[in-house]
Amino acid sequence: VLCEFAGKRVPFLVLACVCLLDGLLLLALAPPCATGARANMPVGTPIHRLMVDPYIAVVAGALATCNIPLAFLEPTIANWMKDSMGASEWEVGLTWLPAFFPHVLGVYVTVRLAAAYPHLQWFYGALGMAIIGASSCLVPACRNFGQVIIPLCGICFGIALVDTALLPTLAFLVDVRHVSVYGSVYAIADISYSVAYALGPIVAGQIVHTMGFAQLNLGMGLANVLYAPVLLFLKNVCQMKPSHSERNILLEEGPKGLYDTIKMEEHKG
Repeated sequence: VLCEFAGKRVPFLVLACVCLLDGLLLLALAPPCATGARANMPVGTPIHRLMVDPYIAVVAGALATCNIPLAFLEPTIANWMKDSMGASEWEVGLTWLPAFFPHVLGVYVTVRLAAAYPHLQWFYGALGMAIIGASSCLVPACRNFGQVIIPLCGICFGIALVDTALLPTLAFLVDVRHVSVYGSVYAIADISYSVAYALGPIVAGQIVHTMGFAQLNLGMGLANVLYAPVLLFLKNVCQMKPSHSERNILLEEGPKGLYDTIKMEEHKG
């Protein structure tokens, strides 16, 4: 809408102001730690060791696969809507706005279900990937602006299910199989997203050019549907017990600083 009615520079200026405000708020509310504050914190498991963990690899693959439809549609759907239904600039931009609400709904639903049935986290992720796959296949069949909104809402709802179910699973896997330091494992999650969004503008445009928009969506849908059963591999994750790993050794060594003292108290509790 800003691009249509205020010019192409205005959205970027708005984004720049938002980023500046966010940076100032971070400095005010979460200032950098003192030099020695991290001295007594445990060293997390190296990222390359986390990436070869089969359970973490399955989760990372699911996060990348479920974000592929969104990453591939963002650079291609605008041209398709203009060519197939004569959509205007503001209609192309507005197409993504309604998808925000099912995304929030998906997060809420998954949180409530996970609280009631935590052993089914893998199922929520698999269901989300199935919804994403079906919605991706429906996009090329849409013939007007209103119809396009429906499958995009389905894609964002499915992504919310996958993300909300599997991100806590990553933290749990680190707790029971590695050291309870989460920076590296969430970096793997970010890498998964980045792979999808880095490939989007490059691969999606080439596929549309050589094969067509419909084939792109069918391929993305099929990839998600085929990956959903792989999450069965995570079915018994909730039954895992902490192994005698670096994490346990850390807790048994005795406190060396404030962080370790807190962990010892939690361990005793």
